Amino acid sequence: MSSVLYVCARPERSAADAEHRSFRRDLGLESLDRIDLLHASLETVEWQRYDGFVIGGSPFNVTETVKSEAQLVVEHDLERIAARALAGEATALFTCYGIGIVTRMLGGAVTMDHPERVQAATIAITAEGRSDPLFGPNAPAMSVFTAHKESAAETPPGAVLLATNDTCPVQAYRVGDHLYATQFHPEASPQDFADRMAVYRASGYFDPSEYAATESMVLSASVDGADLLGRFPALLSP
Repeated sequence: MSSVLYVCARPERSAADAEHRSFRRDLGLESLDRIDLLHASLETVEWQRYDGFVIGGSPFNVTETVKSEAQLVVEHDLERIAARALAGEATALFTCYGIGIVTRMLGGAVTMDHPERVQAATIAITAEGRSDPLFGPNAPAMSVFTAHKESAAETPPGAVLLATNDTCPVQAYRVGDHLYATQFHPEASPQDFADRMAVYRASGYFDPSEYAATESMVLSASVDGADLLGRFPALLSP
């Protein structure tokens, strides 16, 4: 069986634990190995033996001008995973914060011009996305959860745009056949996202005075991100 490693970049343990459970559920795996980069570097595990990597979100921002040593270490390790996927040695799916890491690594610009509040957003699958094994089955559009302050300014060099919308033009892209990056959160169910709201209530992703209304909107949403993750294991080498 192919092996997958969940890579966590969240300082908040409750959010990290919940995200891990969400990825395991939607990948359809009985178990999912895990590393928390804020507590252990890649060198503490045999990371090069894994065929697949799923990288969760984080309250960190690539565009921050002053970064802690911990964040710098996280970004370095994420770049190492991306480099392995770019070399075709593994398949990786970077989400939210991770798309900024990959965009910068490819020579693209990361900007705060296209933020999205906590919401269920509709994204359009591009022509290239319709032939992609992950995104194609959901064409022409899908609904996903978003919550971010920064994003790629445009599709970075060497990447193929897979999904877009008017608010945030770069919602997902692929580089080669083995590296995917999404601005949205494919792993979160409505209840998952509502629970995450409680952790990040004061982090600027929504107006705290509108907490109840935002939570109600999230819980009533229907999203398709789990479809993508369910297809991810099929991309890995046997």
